[in-house]
Amino acid sequence: MNSLDLVIVTGMSGAGKTVAIQSFEDMGYFTIDNMPPNLIEKFVSLLINADNGSIDKVAMVVDMRARTFFDELQEVVNDLSDMPGVKFSLLFLDAKDPELVARYKETRRSHPLAADGRVMDGITKERELLAPLKSFSQNVIDTTDLTPRNLRAQIINEFSEGNSQQFRIEVMSFGFKYGLPLDADLVFDVRFLPNPHYVPELRDKTGIDKEVYDYVMDAPESEEFYQNLKNLLLPIVPGYEKEGKSVLTIAIGCTGGQHRSVAFAERIGKTLQEDNWKVNTVHRDKDRRKETVNRS
Repeated sequence: MNSLDLVIVTGMSGAGKTVAIQSFEDMGYFTIDNMPPNLIEKFVSLLINADNGSIDKVAMVVDMRARTFFDELQEVVNDLSDMPGVKFSLLFLDAKDPELVARYKETRRSHPLAADGRVMDGITKERELLAPLKSFSQNVIDTTDLTPRNLRAQIINEFSEGNSQQFRIEVMSFGFKYGLPLDADLVFDVRFLPNPHYVPELRDKTGIDKEVYDYVMDAPESEEFYQNLKNLLLPIVPGYEKEGKSVLTIAIGCTGGQHRSVAFAERIGKTLQEDNWKVNTVHRDKDRRKETVNRS
């Protein structure tokens, strides 16, 4: 039998369940939104009895969108608390009525229990229905005065086994001729550096190869740029983690993404690792030219 860390996220509509489930996803949880309560126990049984046990952390949202089955949730919660192999937590998100009304007005959404469209009536009815679950919950978070970033940080602090490991850096090399990476947070252009493409014996190699790496890095302007880039990045990276980002993507581009950008991405990636950051270095277009030549 496998072990399973299970978190059910519930609470008032508009209290931040979307932010919560996204936070659990960032922590590596398998996440499900709007789970019907009558399916929870079957789903959990499948996971703890699975042969490979590849899913060991699950977070699911159960709210009034599943109202037809919601009455069963209290019974399901009681059963999960006694189920062998399951570490179960119930996270309840709440907020004061005026704040919930303001959020609904801002988003122009209708409350799921407001049949006639009056948001306050829906909030009152929902609060009455959820009162037993709130009293049972091990974790109650009042989001009235929390920004989404603050809520995310509080959830990670409460449920993450290693909060400091959640933030990571993606260092990516790319070629401008193939387009900017859409997910980049910081983009740096190294097309001003000496280009190995014009050295016949280096043309078919990449910035991973020592000959190309040394050719790029031995140029005085490369060392000057590297020192300036390092001095820029190291002080500001902690700010991105503090801001609540889970991934910071640093993109370094040259013309084709094969030589200069690859070499620089490798060096910057190692520098950030040496500064004790979790870093993954990828080269989007490193082999793009070779693949094009082979196809032709």
